[in-house]
Amino acid sequence: MHKWKFTFIAGLSVVVGAASVLIIQRGPDLVSETAGAATPNPAMIAMPVPVTEIVKKTIPIYLEYSARTDAIRHVALQAKVAGYVEQQHVADGSDVKKDDLLYTIDPRDFQAALDSAKAQLQRDSAALDYARANLSRGAELAQSGYLAKDSFDQRTSSSRQAQAALTMDEAAVHTAEINLSYTQIRAPFAGRLGRNQASIGTLVTTGSSTLNTLVQLDPIYVTFNPSEGDLAAIEQARAKGSINADVFLPGEGKPRYSGELTFLDNSVDRSTGTIIARATIANTDLSLLPGQYVRIRLAVSEQPDALMVPQTALGSSQLGKYLYVVGKDNKVDQRLVSLGPPDGKLIAIEKGVSAGDRVISGNLQKIGPGSLVQPLPQQTAN
Repeated sequence: MHKWKFTFIAGLSVVVGAASVLIIQRGPDLVSETAGAATPNPAMIAMPVPVTEIVKKTIPIYLEYSARTDAIRHVALQAKVAGYVEQQHVADGSDVKKDDLLYTIDPRDFQAALDSAKAQLQRDSAALDYARANLSRGAELAQSGYLAKDSFDQRTSSSRQAQAALTMDEAAVHTAEINLSYTQIRAPFAGRLGRNQASIGTLVTTGSSTLNTLVQLDPIYVTFNPSEGDLAAIEQARAKGSINADVFLPGEGKPRYSGELTFLDNSVDRSTGTIIARATIANTDLSLLPGQYVRIRLAVSEQPDALMVPQTALGSSQLGKYLYVVGKDNKVDQRLVSLGPPDGKLIAIEKGVSAGDRVISGNLQKIGPGSLVQPLPQQTAN
């Protein structure tokens, strides 16, 4: 009985061992066949990529500089007559128009002077009327021999003196009117007021007391310093006509203001090798203020038939900038390129591609040189 059990167990062990050997020998092949069926070769997968057509276009050539804004006119408002400040008609920092009333100085003394001058004018006008009438009667008496020549000459002199006195009175009245008008301080041009410097009741004197400041904001100057190396290109552009200027605020990629170049200085600074230049810029919304830092861009020429690609298609490596293009058999070809000037979202390529190349503009991080790609419907660079 025990012998039979031992024989059965030994036989079962031989069968199991043989099966195990068979599985071990076949295992790698089975695993290899299963893996090969589930995971295809990555090198054979075509990555879908957007493709952009290279565009030929004429683009402007720009020169860009850091710049600063300056007011065309900036004046200190001062009194031309002495007196007490009676009223401030416009609040500090207000935008005013030409001839707007800003301040009033106590006018009573100047009104009294005007009234006195007018009274003197009336008195001397009456004296002139009498002198003229007396001269007219004297002329008739002199013709008839009833008036001596010396008496007639005296009447003539009195008439002329009365006329001269009247002329002086008219001048005095005009002077008094001017002085009275100086008690009203008006805006000499449209602009923006600053901070008040003479409170109501302050005694101001002629030419030494500043009440406020006024600056012109529209248009406004933008001053910058081109290098002497750029001077030739700027002069050539000026010879062809006006040079357009675009102004950018810090951190902005699109110009917000525009104008034209209006001034180049007559000498180059020896210490810096630059020249002072100035553009006049429209500032209709009055948002630019004198003293701001901005960027200015001058359009000095044009480049015809430039090859333009999206800036997003550019890659960068230790060797420089590159583009991926669809090569033979839809495999990726890497091209090192030389860049030209940008134009919006596009950039000019001076060397490295030709007009017929299909530039890959997306999925750049998922492909590399020699990768198999599936070009999507071609787009146009814009």
